[in-house]
Amino acid sequence: MEWLVWLGAALTAVGLVIIAYCIAAALRVRRSGLPDDEMRARLQRIVFFNMGALLLSALGLMSVVMGVLLA
Repeated sequence: MEWLVWLGAALTAVGLVIIAYCIAAALRVRRSGLPDDEMRARLQRIVFFNMGALLLSALGLMSVVMGVLLA
């Protein structure tokens, strides 16, 4: 089950990279000085990707735990 641990670690790492991108993108949008409606729309899109990244990281961590328990 070592492959499950490595797969989970990779999924978690990808999720964390996407979360870091979401943070940088949100800061860029907030500093851009856009009108409120357009800023809200862009931030909602970023939140969508952020939730997906959190799900991916959680699935990766679950895979790591399952791989450790089954090994």
